[in-house]
Amino acid sequence: MGIYLILIIPVLILSMFVQWRFRNKFSKYAEMQLNSGFSGKEVAEKMLRDNGIFDVRVMSTDVQLSDHYNPEEKTVNLSTDVYYGRSVAAAAVAAHECGHALQQARSYHWLKLRSSMVPVVSITSNLLQWVLILGVLLIAFTFNPIVLAIGVAGLALITVFSIITLPVEFDASKRALNWLKENKGILYTAEENRQAKDALWWAAMTYVVAALGAMTNLIYYLSILFGRNRD
Repeated sequence: MGIYLILIIPVLILSMFVQWRFRNKFSKYAEMQLNSGFSGKEVAEKMLRDNGIFDVRVMSTDVQLSDHYNPEEKTVNLSTDVYYGRSVAAAAVAAHECGHALQQARSYHWLKLRSSMVPVVSITSNLLQWVLILGVLLIAFTFNPIVLAIGVAGLALITVFSIITLPVEFDASKRALNWLKENKGILYTAEENRQAKDALWWAAMTYVVAALGAMTNLIYYLSILFGRNRD
């Protein structure tokens, strides 16, 4: 366990800090009401129209911070606070999710690759924990590495998926911020633009620490598979 603790503790601390910072920023900017008075729903619909996208629906979901774009159903799903909110945070999140719709409309290659991996990654994620536990037990008591090797392959797939997610998220934020900056009627002031950029930056950092966590787990199980863990 020694090597695992050395690897994972810094990542856990960083992850907790980033999550706390992101929620803190979101709460702060959710209280900053837009001078324009646009709601998240209105921002999303305007961004889609401005970019010639008319086959994507803007929907409301009940779960907080559950905002996402569904490329299969072509829906921008916004949490209630974002959908009805008229704040800097609501505008930034709504524009970011529409950034994914723009990626699909423009055939952004990283989004296409990520979407193609979703079904396999979903199945792998549901089974992976049990495969890894069984694999570690088998290699400890029977020295048979096959099951653990399968688990490591699955973990490698999830790690690759996490890494591929990074350019998708950063690009969606870039598209959102560029559009918000060009549309002076949404964010009136430089301060509102700065706040929107700050909110999206910390949101992106949550994906960065998730990728680091996946890589850390992969390194640990690789060390077991190849006999480098001496604990």
